[in-house]
Amino acid sequence: MAYDLVIKNGLVILPGGEQEVDIAVTDGKIAQIGTDIEIGDARVVDAKGLVVSPGMIDAHVHISEPGGGIRDHWEGYDTGTRAAAKGGVTSFIEMPLNQIPATVDHDSIQEKFKAGDDKLSVDVYSYGGLVPFNLDGGIQELDEDGVVAYKAFVATAGDRSIEGDFMNVDDYSLYEGMRQIAKTGKILSIHAENGPITDKLGQLAQERGEKSLAAYVDTRPVFTEVEPIQKIILFAKETGCRVHIVHVANAEAIDLINEAANEGVDITCETCTHYLYFYKEELDDIGPVVKCSPPIREKSRLEGMWERVFDGKVMFVTSDHSPCTPDLKDTDDAFKAWGGISGIQNNVDLLFDEAVQKRGMSLTQFADIIASNVADRFELKGKGRIEVGYDADFVLIKGDSPYTVEKEALEYRNKISPYIGREIGAQVAGTILRGEEIYSLDQGVSNLKIGQFYK
Repeated sequence: MAYDLVIKNGLVILPGGEQEVDIAVTDGKIAQIGTDIEIGDARVVDAKGLVVSPGMIDAHVHISEPGGGIRDHWEGYDTGTRAAAKGGVTSFIEMPLNQIPATVDHDSIQEKFKAGDDKLSVDVYSYGGLVPFNLDGGIQELDEDGVVAYKAFVATAGDRSIEGDFMNVDDYSLYEGMRQIAKTGKILSIHAENGPITDKLGQLAQERGEKSLAAYVDTRPVFTEVEPIQKIILFAKETGCRVHIVHVANAEAIDLINEAANEGVDITCETCTHYLYFYKEELDDIGPVVKCSPPIREKSRLEGMWERVFDGKVMFVTSDHSPCTPDLKDTDDAFKAWGGISGIQNNVDLLFDEAVQKRGMSLTQFADIIASNVADRFELKGKGRIEVGYDADFVLIKGDSPYTVEKEALEYRNKISPYIGREIGAQVAGTILRGEEIYSLDQGVSNLKIGQFYK
């Protein structure tokens, strides 16, 4: 049989464990896995000394295109997907905000697809939004247009001065939206923070003259994450809606979610790389570039988060890549800074270093938390595993290869990131999307735009 590509000599993460085998690819699909594969005229990638993993599927990414004339200079599809390729991310699920208009109905998702035409370095799946103003048909339109899931905020979200911006749900909108989404069979992912409490605590802190990131963290205490999850669980039981809690930042919430799952509620959760790496006591030394919501919590809580990742209580890890322009981070008042971290380029390398190299995570579990579990939860057919018949999406990882993150090496439109200056002990050596090399250490990011929207 003639192959287009053969990856040789790598340590390949297969569903049953890692093996030193070769991978043959034809027409973008994995055609054979084994030894002594006949190369013929195929292109060869020598992966000697490298780990070959399924490409990361980042389940939580914000692209701000279209920008509606307001966010035009935030992250676009070209730069955002180039950063994904460089970071070993072969697919991501794009959130229905911060683009303008937000993705809440047929017209807005079509506008999004048009904005990304011929700009994608990696594959993109879409979230649809659940907002108070799309309960009269918008959810069904999004289902027909191929969203893989829906997203809602119970925390305060969106700018009411911007027409078409996203908006958080009230209790009725959440309940009714969950009823409607349950009929589609798809998942509702939810940003779970108690908006009225965190908003008021933030207001009071600002009136006292507080400006530090530590003070910002204190206005969003752990119980303000846990309380809305209790309500979401109750609503899920009532409506039958499948739910997923995004970017969980504390162990108590993770335990609550798993207790509900053990009782039969269809609920899962994710955390983010930054919640497993940074900690509250260092935030003010780093500055507003590391501000996010929910906030990064105390150092004493880090290992509890890691324990729950290792125990399988956290289904996967994401970037919550949520970039903005530098001026929105350039302030000494943490309460006024944009809340979001640019991180998609440093998920795979940092997680491999922190989880596998420093804490001894198995390679199989590593592949699960960056790819396989995401594909399973959101039913992304042909993605997330190195198996015959699956898409030939790979990240090649060079372990024990420390480097320092430099601003100039970032592919983001706005080169800001809390990881700048940090040493990471592994590198992404190459990224392959459906059999095509879209990044290598030697050549950099390819100009190939072979990514596609899945609809």
